[in-house]
Amino acid sequence: MPEATAAAHASSLVAMSATAQSVLTAFWFAGDRESASNVQIAASQFDRVLQQWTPARFVVNRHALGAQLGFGVRRLGNPVAWLDAQDRMHLFVVATGWGGWAASRIVHLRQSSASNQLDALAFEPVRLLPLSWLWNTSFLVRNAPLPLRGGGMLLPVHFELGVKYPVALRFDRDGVFSGMVRMSGRLDALQPSVIMRSETEWLAFLRSQRPNGKVGVAHTLDGGAHWNDLPDLTLDNPDAAIAALGVGGDLIVMAHNPSTQSRTQLDLSVSVDAVQWQTLAVVERGTEGDEFSYPSLVVVDGELWVSYTQNRKCIAWHRWTASPAASKVTP
Repeated sequence: MPEATAAAHASSLVAMSATAQSVLTAFWFAGDRESASNVQIAASQFDRVLQQWTPARFVVNRHALGAQLGFGVRRLGNPVAWLDAQDRMHLFVVATGWGGWAASRIVHLRQSSASNQLDALAFEPVRLLPLSWLWNTSFLVRNAPLPLRGGGMLLPVHFELGVKYPVALRFDRDGVFSGMVRMSGRLDALQPSVIMRSETEWLAFLRSQRPNGKVGVAHTLDGGAHWNDLPDLTLDNPDAAIAALGVGGDLIVMAHNPSTQSRTQLDLSVSVDAVQWQTLAVVERGTEGDEFSYPSLVVVDGELWVSYTQNRKCIAWHRWTASPAASKVTP
């Protein structure tokens, strides 16, 4: 955590290039509390040689961002990063003016520094993503992009003003926005996490707001041009974020809260058919009042990493070496 910072939430991991000094970069938002006036986007990198995290620092400030955009930014949240074909870092953040999170807009920032190492890393805004006629409001980002052939990516986002539904955004290899497609007919599903089964078959796993909810699923067979809803998974969901990742072959890993009522436990589950799931590991198990939430997953150099919010006070992480099945954890 940056020095004298009391709260943190919504981490996101991005793998760095194989020649970079750092293995990966973690982003999250931090300040006195969620939505506090001093919340900024923080980052740290895991050094490849030293095998430890660099001291965290803030990389996006709401006042500076507002000055660059030409209007006030009241709060920041949910940073999601991506490296384009030129190894430039792009960062997508949720920003609000007046109103709560449902009045958010997604700001696209791009690396302005010569290096994407943390000591030099700086960003400049590209634009507000043009997603809604209503001043581009009520779209939020949360989960990692899905890399596409040719170097572009699909960014999963969601709409949440009154109703909630997932949307897929397309970007080319240089990070230029090229369009959007709604991913589900549901009105109570958000924060999609997308994995690729083949070049044309993809799955989106969805946070559910239904009472006694289960993880929802949307499906495409034509590379994201059209989507349809599938039956919910058997996995419980307490209206909480999930993270899913394809880790080679048919294996899918999901980090999730295995309850309909609380976020006191965080599990890692695996499946080969996206229907039947088995618990691979209990990442955290707390007691009443604890919260382990908003996980992020990435595979780097054959290792599976997970980061997540720990009691809204800091970001925690684990690493599984060799393969998930090895169950060797470096806390």
